Amino acid sequence: MNNRIALCLTAALLLPAHFMPAESPEPSNARLLQKKVLGLEAAQKMVAAAIAEADKNHWRGVVAICDDGGWLILLERMDNAAMTASVELAAGKARSAALFKKPSEDLEEAINHGRYAAITARGFIEMQGGLPVVVDGQVVGAIGASFATPEQDVEVAKAGLEAVKQ
Repeated sequence: MNNRIALCLTAALLLPAHFMPAESPEPSNARLLQKKVLGLEAAQKMVAAAIAEADKNHWRGVVAICDDGGWLILLERMDNAAMTASVELAAGKARSAALFKKPSEDLEEAINHGRYAAITARGFIEMQGGLPVVVDGQVVGAIGASFATPEQDVEVAKAGLEAVKQ
């Protein structure tokens, strides 16, 4: 055991300087980045607008909001939602839109137009109804909706997205 320690110490002393780890910069020189973050209040506003659109049309489903890392902020399941699976689908659509930084419909369209390898992207929902939330050119999160049809999903998601733009 002692021979191993001595060997490691000897090897470290013999390494040229360019193999030695660089010292980390002084904290005063470190530059921290700033970014906009989608908070709970904005998520609540989005869900309320999306649910209002669904109620207006007598649709029942699920709306989910996630942050830019795809982590769920808020999910609301309406009474008598069209599908029990909508809980996972809405959250998955939001996550996919946030992480790919594009509408989840784009992923579905890629598959429909021959990009079959896209179905191997494990853990993503490649279906209409997920839209990224973009602020100052940066994706800060996403909304996902799952109702009875893809058209309803998109309409409800767009209504929720509009709430943040106001």
